[in-house]
Amino acid sequence: MMPEATTSISTLSARRRANLGLSVPVVVAAVIVLVIAVCTILGSLVAPQDPAAQNLLLSASSPTRDHLFGTDQLGRDVFSRIIVGARTAIIGPVIIALGSMIISNILGLLAGYRGGLTDSLIMRWVDLAYSTPGLLVTIVISGTMGGGYTLAVITLMVLFSPFDTRIVRGVVLEQRSLPYVESSRTLGLSHLRIMTREIWPNILPFVVANTFLEFAYAIVALSGLSFLGLGVAPGAPDWGRMLADNEALLYTNAASALAPGAMIVITAAAMNILGDWLFERVSDRGRVR
Repeated sequence: MMPEATTSISTLSARRRANLGLSVPVVVAAVIVLVIAVCTILGSLVAPQDPAAQNLLLSASSPTRDHLFGTDQLGRDVFSRIIVGARTAIIGPVIIALGSMIISNILGLLAGYRGGLTDSLIMRWVDLAYSTPGLLVTIVISGTMGGGYTLAVITLMVLFSPFDTRIVRGVVLEQRSLPYVESSRTLGLSHLRIMTREIWPNILPFVVANTFLEFAYAIVALSGLSFLGLGVAPGAPDWGRMLADNEALLYTNAASALAPGAMIVITAAAMNILGDWLFERVSDRGRVR
């Protein structure tokens, strides 16, 4: 290949990356999320060892070639358990973020667009949620009803939605008085069509960014509940549960305790970076339109 052609291809690739707004942090975050997604979907198929296999002769051993993060107190491979544990650590926050997004978008659109009694009723519920500590309420509910992963996910989804509702309502209030909404009313479009086909696409950047941020909150909250024993069942491969189970090994095999915590932080940070990037891309797309 001629040098001029190679230079042209490199320049074209650089321009495409610039048009997409790609940067090193965004690419790294995308790779991290992709790897975690593969672990979530495939789980034990990509784990080098059986995450449930016990070997008391290797109890709390340090990292080796066969055990990259060492083993826990029961001799189970920590690295394999982190890979398999991605399923409960990721699926729950995804459900919480998406469920909260759906609830908050419906209520926020109704409150911001309709106003009046509808707005008052919805916002009183939001004020009630703001006055109560959501995580503490989740702990009380889970503790009273015996805990459980499904219960924790449902409770967090319901308790997270009021905070998103206030954000969506505020953005809708800004859009409601704009000329395009008045024009839609003049044309006789239904309220449902105006909310879903006219207003909602214009607030989509805020919805996308807030959903990714909600995921970060959810993975920390759900891991915290598992750490307290109110999430997944004891012994299950879950990042939050592994933090609790391996806490006593901090001075024996630090990797067994630090690695699950690092995965929680890295995943939350990567999703935040991707959320900011998507917010900018969707906003730019709206401005072009």
